[in-house]
Amino acid sequence: MILNETVMSVAIPRLMTEFSVTAATAQWLTTAFMLTMAVVIPTTGLILTRFSTRAVFLAAMGTFTAGTALAAAAPVFPVLVAARVIQASGTAVMLPLLITTVMTFVPVSRRGRTMGLISIVIAVAPATGPTFSGFILANLGWRWMFLAVLPIALVAVVVGGVLVRNITTPRAVPVDVLSIALSATAFGGLIYGLSSIGESTEGNAAVSPAVPLLLGSGALTLFVWRQIRLQRRDAALLDLRPFRSRTFSVGIGMMLISMGALFGTLILLPMLLQNVMGLTTLETGLV
Repeated sequence: MILNETVMSVAIPRLMTEFSVTAATAQWLTTAFMLTMAVVIPTTGLILTRFSTRAVFLAAMGTFTAGTALAAAAPVFPVLVAARVIQASGTAVMLPLLITTVMTFVPVSRRGRTMGLISIVIAVAPATGPTFSGFILANLGWRWMFLAVLPIALVAVVVGGVLVRNITTPRAVPVDVLSIALSATAFGGLIYGLSSIGESTEGNAAVSPAVPLLLGSGALTLFVWRQIRLQRRDAALLDLRPFRSRTFSVGIGMMLISMGALFGTLILLPMLLQNVMGLTTLETGLV
């Protein structure tokens, strides 16, 4: 799943030609993935509380697998974007599930070692994604980026279905619909606004980027205000109290800058290397 976040970057120039779309349109293969992650992740605390560990795992892994299969068979560009959204829905649930499972199930004495192992996977997978896709594109068609991952995902579903056990007890906690709506509007609006800046410079944006950015900022302000009120009785969709820790807040800020630089570069650099400098997909992936 982590590999899948960066695997599309090298393929964007190829897919621009394959589907006859502009660079601003092609970048939605990455943007739609991130947009979905941003909307779904704040709800995962609620999902993990209301449903069993095994059910959430199977749903998340099954959704990712279905999205991967759809992407491999996509006949037109909108279907490929929709497949990326489905993949992201599974990924967004799996990552918090992974951390929650470790913190609940793994003894304190082994927790550091386990989190270190997870960190290695999370660090290595995105780094190898572009090289992996560059190799695939140099030797096979773009659909093999998904076909190569599909058997692994299917094995994970089957093995997980056998081995994963319920380690939490589901509870019927109340759902704050307003918080979910504000969260989706806030994070979705901000990411859509930032992503549409490129389209607006070419005059292709459906609306001015200022509109979703202002809407997202306003919704984020209301979301934070509502969470602060709800967390007084432990009913918040997203508990914001960890931000009282300076170390946590600084770490999140650094992560925000790092990921922005990473994914901004991953979208732009392959187009420069392939369309301007004439490098092959494999050379681009290695860069």
